[in-house]
Amino acid sequence: MTSFQSSAALKRINPSPTLAATQMARDLKAQGRDIISLGAGEPDFDTPDFVKEAAIQAIRDGKTKYTNVDGIPELKEAIVAKFKRDNELDYETGQINVAPGGKAVLYNALVATLNPGDEVIIPAPYWVSYPDMTLLAGGEPVTVPTTQENNFKLKPEDLERAITPKTKWFIFNSPSNPTGAAYTRDEVKALTDVLMRHPHVWIMSDDMYEHIVYDGFEFFTPAQVEPGLYDRTLTINGVSKSYAMTGWRLGYAGGPQPLIKAMAKVMSQSTSNPCSITQYASVAALNGDQSFLIERNNAFKARRDLVVDMLNEAEGLSCAKPEGAFYVYPSCAGTIGKTTPGGAKIETDQDFTTELLQAEGVSAVFGTAFGLAPFFRVSYAASIEDMREACTRIQRFCASLK
Repeated sequence: MTSFQSSAALKRINPSPTLAATQMARDLKAQGRDIISLGAGEPDFDTPDFVKEAAIQAIRDGKTKYTNVDGIPELKEAIVAKFKRDNELDYETGQINVAPGGKAVLYNALVATLNPGDEVIIPAPYWVSYPDMTLLAGGEPVTVPTTQENNFKLKPEDLERAITPKTKWFIFNSPSNPTGAAYTRDEVKALTDVLMRHPHVWIMSDDMYEHIVYDGFEFFTPAQVEPGLYDRTLTINGVSKSYAMTGWRLGYAGGPQPLIKAMAKVMSQSTSNPCSITQYASVAALNGDQSFLIERNNAFKARRDLVVDMLNEAEGLSCAKPEGAFYVYPSCAGTIGKTTPGGAKIETDQDFTTELLQAEGVSAVFGTAFGLAPFFRVSYAASIEDMREACTRIQRFCASLK
């Protein structure tokens, strides 16, 4: 029998570490272990009822057929209205792409634009898929590290140094996965000033956590702050996080029409259209009453404050307080070199999360997966009771290290 041979492109990438951590937690739970999973990047809230009702009505109305490849007109109109309402961005429906998830939007844009040798600047820590999608599309990821001291935000001078004649894209994510860091208007402007000096660089702004911000933080996206970048910016969003619709799989973007058409061309030979029912539900989500976001953000903020306080009380950990999303990215540098009661030595952040899972049943994702060590990501998209118990276990684990 001929042995299986994967492609050279597939050999350049790794499986998603965040999905792997979540699956490991599920497997241990299935074995009867008491596991608290802090690895999943999805809200624990349910999809709003008015969104679910719109989906049910779409099914009753027989809206179960193929749609336009990159989105139904009603949804594109709702997205145009959203960009105008929330971001002061003017798009026409021909400038809108709708795909099966935000990840698909990112991937389609990279596949549609990258040639071998093209560089993509990615601040670290980064969402785990950015570099691998770049590699799969034939490009070269250029990671630029940030620091905890600067709240994991990219400095303009570091962006400037990273740009070369080969740079095709700069990927910008605020609020950030995995750190929760969000850029103020002035901080965004400092970066867009750099980009205005380099007209060959395109901007991919991943705004997926736009509505999950705290303490009066005001969100801004690059093309909003610097209109001069409008014609080379792809502004990406979706319904997964704000509307608790992760499993529905729908992302969208606004950008220059030639790019949008190229992305639709990729979709025409890959996924075709997003789920029709999801599209009609998303129309309701974007056009409906947004007031429920306030209550949910208040719940997230209470969890964030609890988690930051408790992790900073753990021996060997330090945790910055983020402005948005539902993650914290604590440093475990103070535990490196220590040994567990069972004799295992903590040499890396992956060792830390592995031993934490085995000893206390708490699942988190090691920071090396996000391009910056020694840290780990904690998702606080779980009940405050679970978060309190998880942090108590983390404190106990850290105290046990010698």
